[in-house]
Amino acid sequence: MKNLFERETVDEVIARIDRLKPASPRQWGKMDAAQMMAHCSAAMDMASGRLNLPRIFIGRILGPLVKSVYTNEKPFRKNNPTDKKLVVADQRDFLREQEQLKLKVRQFHEGGEAQCTHHPHPFFGALTPQAWARGSYKHLDHHLRQFGA
Repeated sequence: MKNLFERETVDEVIARIDRLKPASPRQWGKMDAAQMMAHCSAAMDMASGRLNLPRIFIGRILGPLVKSVYTNEKPFRKNNPTDKKLVVADQRDFLREQEQLKLKVRQFHEGGEAQCTHHPHPFFGALTPQAWARGSYKHLDHHLRQFGA
């Protein structure tokens, strides 16, 4: 499984982010491309420890049972629910969000395992740095595919 501690994986993700356009049509969901990148930036903030969301009740119950969904090879299903704190519904500046997301992906990579959060994922719970790196790639891949990138 690809992960964001691998240079070639980060290069691939950055190239895919660069292929996005303001008018890139979504294949599913409600967000436009700028909102999606803001959402992904918030998720990268979680993996880096800059954003610590509390565990959600349903995650405490189901998270341990389905934790492998975050890190296995199978792509995420379309239209999965999003934590309300990570929903982006307001208008965003496309170029700003694009640069922010690329910066946050690079920062996560460069920080490596030592700079990865020790805070639990709000749904899946405690994760190793490798699990964060795999799950973060999988999340980015899901949303980049959402916009054909």
